Amino acid sequence: MVVAGVKACRPSAKWTEIGFIVIYVFTMCLFAVGMSAHSHPYHEAIDPVGGACYSPFGEEQYPALLFYALLFYAAVFLLWRKGNKLPPLTAVLSAVFVFIGIVLSLVLLVQLSGHNIESLGMYAGADSVLLYPLPVFNMIAGGCLLYRFVTVEIKRSVPRSYNNRYLNTVNQYLSEKLNRPVWVLLLLLPVLLICTLLLILFGQDADALVKVFTDTATWKFSQKMHPPVLDHRGHYLCTVAACGSPKLVKPIRLGRRGGNTIIVNRQLLIANAFEEWVCDISPAVHRIIRRNYDRYGYNLSIKINSPLGANLTYVLMKPLEWLFLTCLYLFCRQPERKIRKQYRA
Repeated sequence: MVVAGVKACRPSAKWTEIGFIVIYVFTMCLFAVGMSAHSHPYHEAIDPVGGACYSPFGEEQYPALLFYALLFYAAVFLLWRKGNKLPPLTAVLSAVFVFIGIVLSLVLLVQLSGHNIESLGMYAGADSVLLYPLPVFNMIAGGCLLYRFVTVEIKRSVPRSYNNRYLNTVNQYLSEKLNRPVWVLLLLLPVLLICTLLLILFGQDADALVKVFTDTATWKFSQKMHPPVLDHRGHYLCTVAACGSPKLVKPIRLGRRGGNTIIVNRQLLIANAFEEWVCDISPAVHRIIRRNYDRYGYNLSIKINSPLGANLTYVLMKPLEWLFLTCLYLFCRQPERKIRKQYRA
């Protein structure tokens, strides 16, 4: 479908161009998938166990970034399809917006390069790598189009002559100086000013392009702190199992975990005592086990929402309960004391 669309827009497109565009569209899809896992604003408490993470963009300033992104892609399309055949003003504006898009893509790449997830504890996702290809391809596509546009203009302007001596002098001077970055920056300022005024009229801040990267959490330019993550630490499967039929799971008492009251049975006490023992002898091994159990055990436990499911979980956990109990009796001096003290207020 992408190939057909490219051929329809530009029948003379080479296969190298088509291949690049297909990969380009694929990077957009990867970016969308990556953003689905990094969609939360910094002020929301998230559940890292489910793979949730914070957005690299400020929520309130996101419309400003979207505005420039749409202008960038429209400009890229116009320069790719018609290039220097565009009307003069349209061509200049397209080049300006492509340059702005390249700069924003570079800033985004730097933003993504510093993803500090230490404060998220249980989060171990690598979804952020899906966000990298798009800004890289933005810079490649924009840079190639700008280079082609500028070089063609320079070649066209050098042999061009005017009857007016003043126009000839200006044309020769500009053709010689056109490749200097200072001139590009001078042309950018009026366009940026007009775009900023338009965004202010629609409720955006004057510094929206700065805040869109700083009003975030866990990223390179982040200046905000996120609230504490939602607490899901515990033995999810054993806790669910303890909510099964009393005759089977044999609840002993109520316990406290994370400020909440839970039903406690011997299976849950043994599992927690075993975890405590593992943590005592090898904190590194405990972190690995805990991280994986938090990630997968919780997701499985929330699907068990009936007494029958809880009973089945309790029965399936029995072999592990016996294994945990055996380890405690083999390596702990007072195993029953360690078991009894679990989940006490």
